[in-house]
Amino acid sequence: MTFRTRILLGFGVVLLVPLVVFGLPIRALMANRLTAEYGRRVASLVGVIRTDLEQESAGIAGRLHALRDAIAGDNRFRAAALQGGNRAYLLDYAGDAMRLAGLAMLQIQDDSGRIVSSGHFRNEFDRLEPDLPRLLAAAPGGMALVQARTPEGPVVALARVDSLRLGGLGGKRFTLVGGVAVNSAFVARLARDSELTVSVAVPPDTLARIDSGTQVVGELAVPFVAEEDPGEGRLVPARIVVTHSLASLAALRRGVDRWLLAAVAVSGGIALLLGGWLSSRISRPLSRLAEQTSEIDMDRLDVAFASDRNDEIGSLTRLLGAMTERLRTGAARLREAERRIALGDLARQVNHDVKNGLIPIRNVFRHLVQAAREGPEGLAAAFHDRQGTVESGISYLESLAGNYARLYPQPASEPCDVNEAVRETVRRLGDAGRAELRTELADNLSPVRTDRLVLRRILENLVGNALDSLESRPGAVTVSTACGAADGADGVPAVRIVVADTGKGMRREELDRAFEGFYTTKPGGTGLGLSIVRRLVLDAGGALRVETEPGAGSKFIVELPADRA
Repeated sequence: MTFRTRILLGFGVVLLVPLVVFGLPIRALMANRLTAEYGRRVASLVGVIRTDLEQESAGIAGRLHALRDAIAGDNRFRAAALQGGNRAYLLDYAGDAMRLAGLAMLQIQDDSGRIVSSGHFRNEFDRLEPDLPRLLAAAPGGMALVQARTPEGPVVALARVDSLRLGGLGGKRFTLVGGVAVNSAFVARLARDSELTVSVAVPPDTLARIDSGTQVVGELAVPFVAEEDPGEGRLVPARIVVTHSLASLAALRRGVDRWLLAAVAVSGGIALLLGGWLSSRISRPLSRLAEQTSEIDMDRLDVAFASDRNDEIGSLTRLLGAMTERLRTGAARLREAERRIALGDLARQVNHDVKNGLIPIRNVFRHLVQAAREGPEGLAAAFHDRQGTVESGISYLESLAGNYARLYPQPASEPCDVNEAVRETVRRLGDAGRAELRTELADNLSPVRTDRLVLRRILENLVGNALDSLESRPGAVTVSTACGAADGADGVPAVRIVVADTGKGMRREELDRAFEGFYTTKPGGTGLGLSIVRRLVLDAGGALRVETEPGAGSKFIVELPADRA
């Protein structure tokens, strides 16, 4: 990506991202606040409707109570109802009382549930409808919606029930069922906000499915007396639904989206113009400067940088000229320093490998000194017992010296017994007595094809580091071997060597630098052990990985390809 393109993209991001980052949240915040406000208005109206229904119910109860008192003092009604007197008066009583009380329905029943007077139909006399008063009395708050019959057709009414007794304590009980019509005028009184819509749904009728994405909905459940078989009924829930359309919010969103897109388009155009102009002022001199800089290398430091500009590009040009001059004067010093560093690295590696070869010999001599103190017989036995270790250590040093004399020739490739190399390493390093050194060797282990000296150096470095990690504290080092999985696409089996210790482990930052040359956490250490191990393992075609945790020890896992033969 060119510098000019980056400037154009940068200007676009700087101008467009704030618009998008601030515009979209503001749009969402506006929509959420308006939706929440609509929801509060709907919830508030639901609460008002609940209060209105309670007031309507109280008004119906008051009218029924007044009718009850009027009936109790009406001797003509008493005579007609108890003694079979003026029947016409009894049949017309409910209709007249219903109109005077301002009710939409009124039934007067005796204690057996028989209608003695109906507000709309005189011929309902003697009709049994005992469930209606019982269900109304059982409804919460004594109020429910009922399907009332009128000459114009069925109408939903909000009804209550009341009762009185005529003829003293042993007299007859009469029940009054009355209510007001739940019609369009009633619903209009409930919908006090012109932006809100109130609908009533009673079973089996239901309102059409309401899309919550286009409307804010609130519901109020009201009991409804549903008639099933003739003379039977039950209370079922009806709904008074309050909705607020989100059409105005959708229109507002569309308007905001249009303005946001317009702002993005204008900002994008401005960004392209400014970016193109600025990039042309910067990219051309930078391109020329890049061409000059590309000609510089360690063998060609005679490139001249000169500029008479007073801006940042001029400062950069003069800085590159000064840097090139410093590079010319320091190139010779750098080459000399590289030679010295290479010699120092070689000297440190030689020192490290020689120390590893001298450690078992030193341990043998300590053993001989201890045996000599006990008597000449023990000295001879100890020398005979440790003679192989001394000869092995001397052979190791001779081979090491020969290899360094030939400046690290190509290692030999021959079958090596891993278990035998582990036993030899444990036998030599175990003389120090610093910790418990254990082995867990697999049977019938395939040999690996590598240099015996390379395998020995790998094991000695890993086991020596594991012993040092214990820091003279009680602990154990375990060396185990096993058959590994097939390695690579050619399916060559591997031999796994695991060196595990119970030492202090390594932190993450220590593990990241563990295989760097000259990095060490041990006093007097060279920092070459793990670096050498990693190089030797890779040269042998193997792999090295580490599992460690602070305070729980470390586990070094080496996988070397097995001998195909």
